[in-house]
Amino acid sequence: MASQHIGTARSDWASKTYEEVESVADADGSILIVPIGSVEQHGHHLPVATDTILVDAVAHLAAERVEADVPLLVTPPFWSGFSPHHMSFGGTITLDFDAMLEAIENVAASALKNGFDALLLLNGHGGNRSLISAATSTIGEEHDDVEVLGLTYFSLAARFVAEIRESELGGMAHGGEFETSLMQHLRPDLVKEDRIEGSMLDEPYELGIRDLVEGGPLAVYREFEEYSHTGAIGAPELATPEKGEEIYERLGDEMERLLREVHERNA
Repeated sequence: MASQHIGTARSDWASKTYEEVESVADADGSILIVPIGSVEQHGHHLPVATDTILVDAVAHLAAERVEADVPLLVTPPFWSGFSPHHMSFGGTITLDFDAMLEAIENVAASALKNGFDALLLLNGHGGNRSLISAATSTIGEEHDDVEVLGLTYFSLAARFVAEIRESELGGMAHGGEFETSLMQHLRPDLVKEDRIEGSMLDEPYELGIRDLVEGGPLAVYREFEEYSHTGAIGAPELATPEKGEEIYERLGDEMERLLREVHERNA
C-alpha cells in the first residue's frame, strides 16, 4: 500500500544518512528512482495530488519487489508538474516548462554525484511526458557515465489493461476508471465516492489522444474545461478497489522486470 510518511520504506533516500546513500550508490548496478508527479485538479472525487500519490506508490512497489537483489533508492517525489492546461479549474500548482526541466536537471546533477550507475525518471502525469523525454536527453548528455531512463508508469498498463477494464476506449482518461481504481485501492480515504462523475473524451481528431494507456500520435493543446465540466474525463463510475489492486500489482510486475534489466545492464 502507499506509504503515508516520508522515510518509512527501506528504499527511501530520505531515511538514509549520507554515508548510507553513498554506500547504495557505490554498489554495482545501482539505480536511483525519481518519481515525478503533479498537483492539479482530478474532478470532484479525487485529490489534486493524485498523480504524485500514484507515481510515488508505484515507485515504492517496484523498489520493494527488487530491493533484496538490486541496490536502489527512491527520492521523495517531485510533486509539481507541467499543468497549464488545468489552470481553468482551481487547485492546480504548475511550473513553467523550462523551470521544471532545470529543476529536474539540478536534482539529477546533485543526486548523481553520489555515484549511481542508472537514473530512472518515473513520471505520473501525462502533461509531463515531453518534459521527461527532454530531461532524459539533457541529463544523459551531461552524465554520459550514467544510464538515464524516462518512463511514464501508466504506459506500462497497455500490456494488460484490456483484461481488467470495463470501459470503452476513453474511459481510462484523466480521473477515470484507471486512476480512480488505483486510488480506491491505495488511498480510499481520499476518494469522495459520492462525487464520482466523469464524461467520455470527445476528441475530434482521429489521431488524437484517446486514453491514458492508448494515446494517439497527435498532440493538441486545449484547456481542460473544453473536455469536461467536472475536470474528470472517462468512466470513474466503473472503478473498483479490486481493479485497482490488480492494476497496481501488474504494474509492479512490469516495473520489476525493468529494474532487474537495468541493474543487470549496468552491473
